[in-house]
Amino acid sequence: MPLIVLWDIDHTLIENSGVSKEIYAAAFEGVAGRAADLPARTEGRTDRLILAGMFRDHGMEPPEWTLIQPALEAAGAAREADLARRGRALPGVREALTTVAAEPGLISSVLTGNIQANARVKLRAFGLDRLVDLGCGAYGADATDRADLVDVARGRVHAAYGTPPETPVVLIGDTPRDVQAALDSGAHVIAVASGVHSTDELKQAGATTVLTDLTDTAALIRHLRTLAHAEH
Repeated sequence: MPLIVLWDIDHTLIENSGVSKEIYAAAFEGVAGRAADLPARTEGRTDRLILAGMFRDHGMEPPEWTLIQPALEAAGAAREADLARRGRALPGVREALTTVAAEPGLISSVLTGNIQANARVKLRAFGLDRLVDLGCGAYGADATDRADLVDVARGRVHAAYGTPPETPVVLIGDTPRDVQAALDSGAHVIAVASGVHSTDELKQAGATTVLTDLTDTAALIRHLRTLAHAEH
């Protein structure tokens, strides 16, 4: 049986250097008609939750998602050059994605709180978009709760590759919410302490495998092969 590998993006694959917060602020302003006084609260939340939270933080009822998503897409598209200039791919990421993509039995995509258009912007800014199959990922517009995205991705992989419906999934991410999403959905998890959360915090959240970063590609592949073989 194959193994579906789903990567978080922000602080797992890339450092956005504040551009994400600027995207949310611009989207809020585009819909609300006024500048945001308070920054978006992200920390592994989906875009649906982030934007709804921004409106509530400003004492406003969140509008329909159909009004928010176009503003979010426009804000992301307008900042791709800023992201490429100010941000960076994190250490080891390019080699890790390339190696996983070439490994037999592994299907590599993303599970991210970003909407699909902005996920593509963030990866394309650093030439990473062709190293994962973005067509079968799961995104922030697909569900409010991150754990629900696992089945979304599994279904898309099944449609694209004909994999069994029960194909195992491993999430790779940097926040306790990534860990919790795996625990809640029955997925495996490899946590990476490349964001604001320490190795100890990620272990306390429930991750049994925690990497300092993604520079040791051989260790990452060993972990993934172990998970893949454990399912046979």
